[in-house]
Amino acid sequence: MRLSRKIAEWAYSLEYDRLPSSVVEETKKRVLDAFGVALGAFNEEPVKIARWIAESSSSSRLAATIWGTFNRSSADHATFANGCATRYFDFNDTYLSKEALHPSDVIPAILAAAEISGADGKKIIEGIVAAYEVACRLADAYSIRGRGWDHVVYIAVASAVGAAKVLDLDIDRIEHAINHALNNNWSLRQTRAGELSMWKGCAAANASRNGVFSTILSWRGMTGPAPIFEGEFGVFNVALCGDRFDLPQMGGEGDASYKILETSIKYWPVEYHAMSAVEAALDIVNQAGRINPDDVESVKLKTFDVAYKIIIKDPEKWDPKTRETADHSMPYITAAALIDGKVWLDTFKKERYLAEDVRKIMKKMKVEVDPEHDKLYPKGIKNTVIVRMKDGRKFEASSTYPPGHFKNPLDRKGVEKKFWTLVRNAISEDNAKKAINLVWNLEKVECPEKLLKLLVIE
Repeated sequence: MRLSRKIAEWAYSLEYDRLPSSVVEETKKRVLDAFGVALGAFNEEPVKIARWIAESSSSSRLAATIWGTFNRSSADHATFANGCATRYFDFNDTYLSKEALHPSDVIPAILAAAEISGADGKKIIEGIVAAYEVACRLADAYSIRGRGWDHVVYIAVASAVGAAKVLDLDIDRIEHAINHALNNNWSLRQTRAGELSMWKGCAAANASRNGVFSTILSWRGMTGPAPIFEGEFGVFNVALCGDRFDLPQMGGEGDASYKILETSIKYWPVEYHAMSAVEAALDIVNQAGRINPDDVESVKLKTFDVAYKIIIKDPEKWDPKTRETADHSMPYITAAALIDGKVWLDTFKKERYLAEDVRKIMKKMKVEVDPEHDKLYPKGIKNTVIVRMKDGRKFEASSTYPPGHFKNPLDRKGVEKKFWTLVRNAISEDNAKKAINLVWNLEKVECPEKLLKLLVIE
C-alpha cells in the first residue's frame, strides 16, 4: 500500500468517541498553551509583519480569524499569521525523536480549517490528534535534517492531514492533500544553521499555511501527483536520495498509543534541548546564589550529541547577535541562567544577549558530549552543568526530565499559570477566564469563533 494511502486511511478512521480521555486532556492543554504563546508574541516584529500581510487580504468564502483581533483573512494567510505568533518565542511544545519538531505548529491550520467548515470542538480535537500523530510518526521514521531539509516539511504534511480531518474529507481527498503538501512544500535546513534570522520562527507557519492550502485544493477536487513517496521522482528517490521508510502502527491501532502523549510543553522559552540545562543552572544558583562572572574559574557543560549539533557547535551560538540565535544557544542560555537566576522572554532582548557579563561566562565555558547522556536521548535530555569558583568551591547539577517534559508533565494548573503569565495585561481577566473554561470544555464548543472572540488583545 502507498504510504500516503496508509496515512489517509488511518486519519479517516479516527473518531473522537474512541479517543482515550488522556489524549483529549493533553490536546486541550496544547490548545491553551498555543493560545498563550501566540498572544504573548502579538507585538513581536515578525508577527506584526505576518499579521499585516493577513490583514491585507480577505475572503468571503474561506475566512479565518487573525488571533488577538476581530479581523479575518483568507484561511491560509490567517494560518501563517497565527502560526508565526505561536512559534516565534520558541515556547510552544516539542517532540523529540530522529527528527525534532514542534507539533503545535499545526494548531493554527486546524482552527482555520474549522472556521471555514463550521467544525465543532470534537472535530477540532480529531484534527489536532491526527496532525500530531502524523508529524510525530514521520519524525520517528526518518531525520530529514540529515539530508539538508528542515523539519517543517513534516508540519506541512501533518497540517494537511489535520485540516482534511476537520473538513471531513474522504480517504481519496485526504491522500491528495498529502500529495499536494509533500510535492510543493520543501524547506531547507539552512533556516536553523549559523546566525538565525526572523524566519527561524516563521518557517513552520509557512509550512502549516501550505498544508491548509493543499487541503483546500483537495477539498475542491484538485488531484495531486502520486505516488508521492514511492514514485520515480517522489520523496524517497529524490528528496531522500533513495532512502525509504514505513510507519508502524499508528495511534489506536492494536496497542499503539497516541503520540500526543509523548510531546512536551515548554517551561522556559528556549530550544528544547537546552531546557534541562536551564534547570541544572538554576539548581546551581539555588546552591550558590547568583553567580558573579568575575568569581568563576570555569564552567563545564556535559550534553548529548543532538544538542551539540543543533545549539552548540556553530560559532554563532557562542556569539549570538540575534534573538533567534540566542534562544538556540545553549552556552548563552546557561550563562544567563547562572547570572540572572531566571530565564524568561527578557533574557532574549538585545541588551541582554550582547551584555559583557554573559560573554565573560561563555568565554570560561567548555562543552563535552557525554556518551552516558547520549544513551538517554530522545526520551531523556540530560544536561549537566559544573561550575568551579576561584575560591575552590565546586557546584554541579543535572537534569533529564525538566518541568513540562512528557515524563514530568504540567497539570492544568501549570498550563494555566503559563497562559496567565503570557496574556496578563493583554486580554481582559474576565475573557481569559472564559477562554480557559471553553478550552477545558472544548468538546462542547459549537464553533471556534466563540473561543477566538475572547482572545482579542485590548
